[in-house]
Amino acid sequence: MFFEGNRIDAFREMICADTAEEREAALDKILPMQQGDFEQLYEAMEGNPVTIRFLDPPLHEFVPTNEEDIALLAKAQGKTVADIKSIIAALHEANPMMGHRGCRLTVTYPEIARMQTKAVIRAAINVTKKHPDWKLVPEIMIPLVGEAKELAFVKKIVVETADAEIAAAKSNLKYEVGTMIEIPRAALTADDIAKEAEFFCFGTNDLTQMTYGFSRDDAGKFLGAYYDAKIFEFDPFAKLDQVGVGKLMKMAVQLGRSVRPDMHCGICGEHGGDPTSVEFCHQIGLSYVSCSPFRVPIARLAAAQAALR
Repeated sequence: MFFEGNRIDAFREMICADTAEEREAALDKILPMQQGDFEQLYEAMEGNPVTIRFLDPPLHEFVPTNEEDIALLAKAQGKTVADIKSIIAALHEANPMMGHRGCRLTVTYPEIARMQTKAVIRAAINVTKKHPDWKLVPEIMIPLVGEAKELAFVKKIVVETADAEIAAAKSNLKYEVGTMIEIPRAALTADDIAKEAEFFCFGTNDLTQMTYGFSRDDAGKFLGAYYDAKIFEFDPFAKLDQVGVGKLMKMAVQLGRSVRPDMHCGICGEHGGDPTSVEFCHQIGLSYVSCSPFRVPIARLAAAQAALR
């Protein structure tokens, strides 16, 4: 979404900004692009539920790496090449998966969440005017929460921004704010998090990484030996580990619904396209699965079979 066309230029401008005002000016350029994306998304979904995850990747993924692009960025920003290289170096992280990403970006840069909230709400209001028979209720999903106070901090920004937009438009639009459960601590404290979250979505790719303590990108170097030694019978990134990761998920659903009995919970990740994982999700009471487009037919069939069984 942020790489398409000239969006990356505005996004890099935001990353290289020296002040909050400069960041906001760059985000103002991205806002109409994001709003257009969300309007198309709502139109395609024809009134069906739409969950939008807020910015998750660490910012270093958006900066240039080759000399030519760095020089172009420096020129566009009115900075020296050395300045830009210094910014890029400062964004480097030893372990980006567990670094400055997800809700941590919003805690540091609240203006990012304000921009995305405006885009989500304005798009929903516009599409609702065109299709008054559709019952659009945007679901805003805050990623990588591990502490209820984190979610409360971000949710306050989202709610204040969304309510102001809805009031200004004299609309009666409803929306929900939920979170991704992808850190073990979030699953263990799901009753606290449910006080702020209106829905849960399990990000099982990251939850598996965090639970096992190894990276999906690096696991291929040693998983073969684990299969040979009969330590593992399957890749836990392809087939959900029901004993460990699954126990965390089941606990989170039970804790969350002890606070919000009607809370809907889902799964997002490659596991959402694996039949045995889908059946497990059905057994613990999940409401939906989300997966890569090419896996959707498998997921639908697996969900139907699980329901029949």
